[in-house]
Amino acid sequence: MYRLFALLLIASLPVFADYSEQAEAKQFMDEMVTKHQFDKTDLLTWMKSAEKKQNILDAMSRPAEKSKTWKEYRPIFIQPKRVDDGVEFWEKNQTALTRAENKFGVEPEIIVAIIGVETGYGRNMGSHRVIDALSTLAFDYPPRAPFFRSELENYLLLTKEQKHDPLSFKGSYAGAMGYGQFMPSSYRRYAVDFDGDQFVDIWNNPADAIGSVANYFKEHGWKHKNAVVIPAGYASNKKPVEFNKIEVPNVSYKHWKKQGVIAKQKTSLVLPLLAIEFEGDKGLEYWFGLSNFYVITRYNRSPMYAMAVYQLSQEIKSAKILLDKKSQAGR
Repeated sequence: MYRLFALLLIASLPVFADYSEQAEAKQFMDEMVTKHQFDKTDLLTWMKSAEKKQNILDAMSRPAEKSKTWKEYRPIFIQPKRVDDGVEFWEKNQTALTRAENKFGVEPEIIVAIIGVETGYGRNMGSHRVIDALSTLAFDYPPRAPFFRSELENYLLLTKEQKHDPLSFKGSYAGAMGYGQFMPSSYRRYAVDFDGDQFVDIWNNPADAIGSVANYFKEHGWKHKNAVVIPAGYASNKKPVEFNKIEVPNVSYKHWKKQGVIAKQKTSLVLPLLAIEFEGDKGLEYWFGLSNFYVITRYNRSPMYAMAVYQLSQEIKSAKILLDKKSQAGR
């Protein structure tokens, strides 16, 4: 009886993985010493502190985009409060958003919508220590271990470059950080010091976050003032296999039209498009995604994510225009 009680007690305790003793982690540390001249003692300290988190592994196995239909997914993000909060964020950060549009060619509503979808405008940036998330996924999540091992490498490099403690930062269960939820590699490549204080702070500085999101979009090919989607209908009995296939648009509207996917507005026959199918409130709905739609999927490959960002951006833009008109009328 005592032995059974002891086993149950042990099973109920949190599991702390000492990554300093794990074979893959030891190899990783050796590579960091050789490749980037890290101090081995520091690495041992960080890896010994890093904890395996089962809830992170559980979360990775059930991403929202795979378990929900569009009619279930859309209301999570397209809701009055998120629109109102987006307008408020825009109002507070008008100067930085205007400057970002001028410098990077990305419309304010898109930047605001990304930050709104990712973190509720900075209210929820994640509660997991980044060192725990990335170590758990690098060494205990085989399906994507190489990717997260690379992100752990980039994370340690960025903390070294920024002279910060790797044990201090928090983020999402996947190790994404700050207002815009940048992975470490994206931070090192795309994050910018947008207010000139010599520190790229995407955690506490909205200006840096705004500039960083805008730079990310610019570097991935965003075209200023270009359309994102075209509403479509489907009039064929043969479903094309390319619905929701996320890749650089390279199939012409002429091809889609032959398969029965018809644009609901005038569209060039040679325009390259992605064909999108969603299960909406009123049944199946169809869209064409243009190049800018594909750019949004560089943030998250889900077509539902990209559509949510776009539609939220349009709701925020409309609400902001209405607010500005009321403000002008009251003067």
